[in-house]
Amino acid sequence: MTGTTHSTGPYRSYVYAYPHKTAYRPLGAHPDGRPALRELWAAERKDALSLYLHIPFCEVRCGFCNLFTRIGAPEELTTRYLDALDRQATAVRDALGDDGPVRFAAAAFGGGTPTFLTAGELERLCDIAEKRMGADLSAVPLSVETSPSTATADRLAVLADRGTTRISIGVQSFVDAEARAAVRPQHRSEVEAALGRIREARIPVLNIDLIYGIDGQTEASWRTSLDAALAWRPEELYLYPLYVRPLTGLGRQGAASEVPPEGPDTAWDGQRLRLYRAGRDHLLAHGYEQVSMRMFRRRDAPQAGPDDYACQTDGMIGLGCGARSYTSSLHYSFDYAVEMREIRGIIDRFTTTGDFSRAEVGRYVDEGEARRRHLLQSLLQAEGMRLAEYQERFGTDPYEDFPAELELFSSRGWLDGSAGPGLLRLSPEGLAYSDALGPELFSPGVRAAMAAYEAK
Repeated sequence: MTGTTHSTGPYRSYVYAYPHKTAYRPLGAHPDGRPALRELWAAERKDALSLYLHIPFCEVRCGFCNLFTRIGAPEELTTRYLDALDRQATAVRDALGDDGPVRFAAAAFGGGTPTFLTAGELERLCDIAEKRMGADLSAVPLSVETSPSTATADRLAVLADRGTTRISIGVQSFVDAEARAAVRPQHRSEVEAALGRIREARIPVLNIDLIYGIDGQTEASWRTSLDAALAWRPEELYLYPLYVRPLTGLGRQGAASEVPPEGPDTAWDGQRLRLYRAGRDHLLAHGYEQVSMRMFRRRDAPQAGPDDYACQTDGMIGLGCGARSYTSSLHYSFDYAVEMREIRGIIDRFTTTGDFSRAEVGRYVDEGEARRRHLLQSLLQAEGMRLAEYQERFGTDPYEDFPAELELFSSRGWLDGSAGPGLLRLSPEGLAYSDALGPELFSPGVRAAMAAYEAK
């Protein structure tokens, strides 16, 4: 069950889901054809599902962004998209059946930027989650992503009234010159005004996203952004390393050629690692605890929902053309692209789809991949993985299943030797190298599929 390991620097790939979406393929080529959702969900537990609604629209597209989103929504496209989302929700809820309890334990609206929608459209989005899917948004954790320009008072009032417990705002930098360097047109005054409106809405948990490794960023300017964020006492902070990916704004501008290639001991690796450690230490000194490489939570803050690895748990229902769904045996979604023309085509096809009863694109997950996934999503959390939980689920020991990988992690100082015999936990250095460690656990099959994927 072991895979080949690779020498790499600290910033190889952000592992937020496994198998990665670039390993998905059209399911029509499978011997059984496109599977019916009713059959996929028939034997699954449905009493603690997660619900994710994806809105693929933004007012601008940041230079680093490779998410599935388009700029703007002309000619009532948001209405057509919500109409399709309504049809999809109806089909999915029908596929879940009524043989047993269907309950949702958590919900999230992501994108894109969900608050690109108007206040009235956000009401409709909540109605789709509640009236079509049966989720009680006022009774479960509900997380919503926003941006400085769309975090308006009327939109935030709708979200607060409908039970939002967490709002996450992508700021990336409070330094205007750095925002411009990241191709993110915003001014600090606009960001501060948006944060003020969010606090006035009294949504319990505020998360602020920041990015390190931007061209021209220094430890002093990084501290400026950190302190500006801390002034709002956010319950959560996410610190993301900058990546330059193909087909993104920075990638097209040739920014990737302006920094050394990613790998061991490059100047950019060194800059990002220094800024990561400076940011981590600064937050730890200001009353935050580290949940993962990226996530920090204020020690006295309420926990508004699952941590950042929860998007990988089984029992995920994703609605929208950029959303993923997870059963125990299949991860599925719609087609994926980064280039704007391709994204527009996928969204247009989604809005004209009448039959949402079958899965389109995905990857089957066997027992070996399930083991890898469990180890990944647990080990990349600061609290680590209890061996008893792994053994109870799979009947085996991770040291038997992944001896080469765990030996490699140990030899590099990535495992915490003081964790005790019943706990597998990363050292501080291991957490710092999470984006190198995660890909080491990818299976050969997933690696081959990712390598064969043609970006579009």
